[in-house]
Amino acid sequence: MSRNKILILVLALSGILTSCHNVDDDRIPAMPVNINLSDPGLWNTYGVAGFGLCRYFIPRLGQPAGFSYTVSTATGLGGVLLIMGMNPFSAETNVPLAYDLACPVECDPSVIVSVDSSTFEAICPKCGSHYDVTMQGGSPVSGPAFDGKHKYGLTRYQCFPTSMGGYMITR
Repeated sequence: MSRNKILILVLALSGILTSCHNVDDDRIPAMPVNINLSDPGLWNTYGVAGFGLCRYFIPRLGQPAGFSYTVSTATGLGGVLLIMGMNPFSAETNVPLAYDLACPVECDPSVIVSVDSSTFEAICPKCGSHYDVTMQGGSPVSGPAFDGKHKYGLTRYQCFPTSMGGYMITR
């Protein structure tokens, strides 16, 4: 191969590799998040304890049943999805993960995703987008969130272990 052809091939390959679409997981408005499950009793009652098991925190719908929302509790735009999975950034397994329930394509607090227990994907009932919430950090896997020029992922929240044995979910 001539030197020019090699140079063109290298430039083409580098263009392909650097033109991958990034996932926008900050599309919905930034809203406060604070769910205190810091003691073992709260965590055992309202937390998650097995891969793919999930819980929804949606105050306007009274979910989860019996949870005492306080003035310091905040649940983002559409509510919070808490699910046990794998941290995609550290590959640590059986860790709690948290996401905003609002679909980032719709950006509407009343359009919330729900988890399909057979695939462990969160699915938007309006646009049909699917998101991997157990292994890929809420990244889109199909639908408008995946197919368009911009890829939209679910907004991730942090789950911090506490010294008492539970977790705090925060933004």
